Amino acid sequence: MFIIKVKGKAKIPDYIQLRDEKMVLIAYFRADRPLKMVKKLGLEGREDEFLQLIQDLPFGKLQKFALV
Repeated sequence: MFIIKVKGKAKIPDYIQLRDEKMVLIAYFRADRPLKMVKKLGLEGREDEFLQLIQDLPFGKLQKFALV
């Protein structure tokens, strides 16, 4: 799985995209509200780690993301 942070413009907020190995979009959510995706991704108990990842993620740089 891959993760990328997309920079918003004007009134459009920043977004996070999660994509599989074939680059198919799995999830798309606002960068300022990542906790809504925690349950859907099965990351309960790892909220702080997920928030830190989102905060530190550079814009426009595709990175590997593991749910393990």
